[in-house]
Amino acid sequence: MAQKLVHEVVIVGGGTGGIATAASMLKRRPALDLAIIEPAETHSYQPGWTMVGGGIFDASVTRRPMASVMPRRAHWIRQAAASFQPDENQVTLSDGTTVAYGLLIVASGIRLAWEKIAGLEQTLGSNGVTSNYRYDLAPYTWQLVRNLRSGRAIFSQPPMPIKCAGAPQKAMYLSCDAWRERGVLDAIDVEFRTAGNALFGVKEYVPALEEYVERYGIALKLEQNLVAVDGPGRTATFSTASGEETVDFDLLHVVPPQVAPQFVADSPLANPESGFVDVDKFTLRHVRYPNVFAIGDAGSTPNAKTAAAARKQAPIVAVNALAALDGAAPVANYDGYGSCPLTVERGKIVLAEFGYDGKLLPSFPKWLIDGTRPRKLSWLLKSEVLPWVYWNGMLKGHEWLVKPEIKANA
Repeated sequence: MAQKLVHEVVIVGGGTGGIATAASMLKRRPALDLAIIEPAETHSYQPGWTMVGGGIFDASVTRRPMASVMPRRAHWIRQAAASFQPDENQVTLSDGTTVAYGLLIVASGIRLAWEKIAGLEQTLGSNGVTSNYRYDLAPYTWQLVRNLRSGRAIFSQPPMPIKCAGAPQKAMYLSCDAWRERGVLDAIDVEFRTAGNALFGVKEYVPALEEYVERYGIALKLEQNLVAVDGPGRTATFSTASGEETVDFDLLHVVPPQVAPQFVADSPLANPESGFVDVDKFTLRHVRYPNVFAIGDAGSTPNAKTAAAARKQAPIVAVNALAALDGAAPVANYDGYGSCPLTVERGKIVLAEFGYDGKLLPSFPKWLIDGTRPRKLSWLLKSEVLPWVYWNGMLKGHEWLVKPEIKANA
């Protein structure tokens, strides 16, 4: 007979959003009966994978045992969630166990849909095909960059939504900088083929990025979506406005299409259009189930899906969820904040910080860091400060620079 568990708060997902929210809630209410459903034995600092692909970080520094980041007072359920029954206030696990909850927080992330590009899965990690979106492939990116001396290097970007919309460009700029340093950039044809209609979605950051596109001699090709890869043949096929185009490559950095996890998309919690958890974009509370919240990539909110967004959302979900447990209305709003540190060269970053509708939301005064221009200080923030803050602050419930503003009437 299937086991039945009961917890006051259940969080589905032990990634960035899930752990940070749990830590924030338990800091506020140490005796809270909170469980985290997560089958993985390791936890990754995914923003570091760009740096691995650029030869700056070793992959091992981006990964730690899950047990080392799991909040001490949380109950860790080492299973995968299989389905939701929100009308019964329960989650069913892959082994048939049901977990009943008083309040549910979905932090299940986003699914990398590699299979949507024909031929890709068979050739990933070989034949010059790589991606910084996977822990085991980021070192291969750097191997390819180190070894390439001439030919064509293509960097692709699929339609939104994707995790960190700047990551495809970061990989490209760091590669170009390495080739320039070695004196081989002029012998390499670099192409950025993106399904979007602009280099970056927030116009204030575009001029600085365009300067680097010109400096590195990158061919910018808009409204091009990668649909097929022939690894052994070293060809990539793109869907364009005028039909399909097949091109040769020596290096292909792929960013896969990204979708809601299937068990979320198939559930009553899903937004009918996107498949992500259907939440109010300000309170992060479900639009139909008042005892359900979502955080990070799992939510239907129209913000940039970045670790920085989850960092800002976690305390907001924490205080709003605790208010819901107490029978009160949400007490804090999320402004859509996300950050994308665009690594334009080794040692300089364009620090894009913005919220809903592209509104600029800088964390620092312009005299200290002008996020629209490449800055060394932004590089130090990305390479030294943020990884430390992630492991020692965010995942421990410390809310430095992201403490939620409680509404005056709350």
